[in-house]
Amino acid sequence: MDLRKLKTLIDLVSDSNVSELEITEAEGKVRIVKGGGAMVHSYAPAPVAAMAPAPVASAAPASPAAAAVEELPSGHSVKSPMVGTFYRSASPGAKSFVEIGSVVKEGDTICIIEAMKILNEIEADKAGTVTQVLCENGQAVEYGQALFVIE
Repeated sequence: MDLRKLKTLIDLVSDSNVSELEITEAEGKVRIVKGGGAMVHSYAPAPVAAMAPAPVASAAPASPAAAAVEELPSGHSVKSPMVGTFYRSASPGAKSFVEIGSVVKEGDTICIIEAMKILNEIEADKAGTVTQVLCENGQAVEYGQALFVIE
């Protein structure tokens, strides 16, 4: 999406009573959220045409009870504050920030999310032990998606 167009959209949301705007185009999807005097915007490039989405029926769990278990991990979930690409380490081949069993303090860097060519360090919002890593390195993540479980 053209940066001038993105700036225009941000200005329009800022100057209006609209609190949230999401637009999907061929080249990607943009979401702009206004709240508390701050503007939050995220951009996700369109998926590559060669990557066809899996049929919904084959991805569905066998029973509703199984779906509840998979969607709600026990413990505190650290969620993505933005749309982007998840990375477990600062650079390819480098040691991961955290592993399962790592003890973290509130404010420790636990991963990086790349959004619009900017690397954003994601910090633990709770002290504890990492019990699950819910994303693969290089995976696209959505706003609010659970990344880690800390107990």
